[in-house]
Amino acid sequence: MNAWERMTAALEHREADRVPVYPILAGATRRLIGADYRTWATDAKTCADAYLKAVERYDLDCVLTLIDLSVECEAWGQKLVFPENEAAHPDYSAPVIREPEDYDRIEQIDYRTGKRMMMHVEVVRMLAKTLKGKVPIISFVFGPLGTLSMLRNQQDMYMDLYDEPEAVKRAVKNVAGTLAQYAGALCDAGADAIMWDTLFASGSIMSKPMWQAFESDAMRMLAQTVREHGCMNMIHNCGQNIYFDVQIDAIAPSAISFLYPPDDCADFAACKQKYGDRVTLIGCLPPTGAVYGTDREWDKLCREQIDAMAAGGGFVLATGCEYPANADLKRAERMIELAKTYGVYQTHA
Repeated sequence: MNAWERMTAALEHREADRVPVYPILAGATRRLIGADYRTWATDAKTCADAYLKAVERYDLDCVLTLIDLSVECEAWGQKLVFPENEAAHPDYSAPVIREPEDYDRIEQIDYRTGKRMMMHVEVVRMLAKTLKGKVPIISFVFGPLGTLSMLRNQQDMYMDLYDEPEAVKRAVKNVAGTLAQYAGALCDAGADAIMWDTLFASGSIMSKPMWQAFESDAMRMLAQTVREHGCMNMIHNCGQNIYFDVQIDAIAPSAISFLYPPDDCADFAACKQKYGDRVTLIGCLPPTGAVYGTDREWDKLCREQIDAMAAGGGFVLATGCEYPANADLKRAERMIELAKTYGVYQTHA
């Protein structure tokens, strides 16, 4: 099978020849072409070339165009910091939303005014010229509540959820309106799926009813927009106690990329049993394992994930979040090797 066929089988909950694999290589890909971090994160050709090199070198089963979590917020005028060897982030000394009344300044805008959103669209267009129909292209988009948090700061926004809930909800709706245009453009450029980062839908950040009150309606609208553009919805959430149930209800995702078991499952095996026939499971190797511990421990983690969730298909072996951008790539290589050997399905052995 090729990558397209293998991922299609996983998304249809069928056993392929082996477990598909993707060690969420994002910023790390810059090193494959000798690019500095800022150029990789701001220049479409550099970014696309790096992803293509990663697909070629590591025989990846998909590509996820995760650049950083500041791509969307820049469109509303958020100043960014570009560290030499780390992902870009907001200038925390100069948030767009300084006071609660500033939420009303967050209007629905034309996504084309966002230089980095347009850059991301161009990256997808470039990738599609080479990969379309061969290797699935999954575009990463920070959800509306996450994008809003990058325009405030998370600690203050948490307080605003209690003190100024209606102002926050209005801003979420306007951000979502912009993201709908943006996601549609990514689909039209050649993406096969949009992977929404819904970090706030986890017990490590807020309660389930609070997430439903502040973001689920917006995500329902966004998911419908993506379907209307002929693409799949996926979720990424690396928070602890992720809420599978309410997100499946709101978004109906084809797949969920996650790091920890959901709030209603004791472990990954229980997650497979409860949700494995409803959604393809992507994960769940801890990215820290690429840096710390022994090779033997890393191999054990890979095998444990395959043992817990691969049976019957509907599983992609991946890191539960981005592979560390400055880490040695040898463990990514080992992870891919184990998917190709230990992850072979018996029906194809």
